[in-house]
Amino acid sequence: MSEARLRSMTYEDLLMVLSWRNHPEVRHFMYTTHEISFDEHRSWFKRVEHDAKTYLKIYESGGEAFGFINIGLSRSLQIADWGFYLAPHAPRGSGNILGNKVLKFAFGELKLHKLCGQVLGFNERSIAFHKRLGFLEEGRLRDQHFDGVNYHDVVCFGLLANEWQLTEAN
Repeated sequence: MSEARLRSMTYEDLLMVLSWRNHPEVRHFMYTTHEISFDEHRSWFKRVEHDAKTYLKIYESGGEAFGFINIGLSRSLQIADWGFYLAPHAPRGSGNILGNKVLKFAFGELKLHKLCGQVLGFNERSIAFHKRLGFLEEGRLRDQHFDGVNYHDVVCFGLLANEWQLTEAN
């Protein structure tokens, strides 16, 4: 069985990633909850696939794909935002492995100073997940996101390279 790894997303991954993104259990926790069409998904991919400030990754374990990761450099080349989702069929524990692989990539290969994330306030599993990985809650934007029916808080997380190195050493 091959080791868990991150690899770059390719055009051949589009249908798979779209099916994960459109799954109701994933879509419910996203900023945009409509079912994304293939044309919309393809346009997004064409827009970002060659952007030097965007890293699109697929998480694989045992040669099978189980997750999608998007890391975007925004404020500077040392600070990035991330987002991710797992395939609905991903085995239990996949999130922790994915998270640790992303942190090694972000702080090891990309040499980031800080990785940031935002989570909708009702997504308790993702909030707990970020905290387990060592992220600190840096703020809560009250009623920041309107889903068409209700307003929701957005919880902001950050993890500094030196904080990650401390947890990685233990």
